[in-house]
Amino acid sequence: MRIGSGWDIHALVPNRNLIIGGAHIPHNLGEAGHSDGDVLIHAIIDAILGALAKGDIGSHFPDTDPTYKDADSQVLLKHVLEHDLKPYSITNLDTTIILQRPKLREHIDAIRENLAKVMNLNIEQISVKAKTAEGMLNEVGSGDAIIAQATVLISK
Repeated sequence: MRIGSGWDIHALVPNRNLIIGGAHIPHNLGEAGHSDGDVLIHAIIDAILGALAKGDIGSHFPDTDPTYKDADSQVLLKHVLEHDLKPYSITNLDTTIILQRPKLREHIDAIRENLAKVMNLNIEQISVKAKTAEGMLNEVGSGDAIIAQATVLISK
């Protein structure tokens, strides 16, 4: 068994989609990023790569490579699962999203279902929690940024 943790932060800006775990969340702001900016999937990728001691998302999908401009983060996650994870499999995934607004409670099931589909896992293996910054944490508390954390347990 191995454990990995991942963390990511993105600014929230106009004229971008807010995508969390592959789910499109209605909001007037979205994540800035070289790819689609899906902060949750980026944290998950980092957690998996960390558990495998294989670097981080930037070493596999650099933001200097035009190949990944506006890339779908779900595709990047599938690539890691198909090419890097073997001979391990994911036992469980625990995640936290920190976002002042919009509230995510009504979107949690859709995020979990989408991640289960993309990762070929049972929904019971995936935890997604949402928190606000309670007006603190500088840009996150003011609604100008989003943070995601992920912890993954993998086993042979």
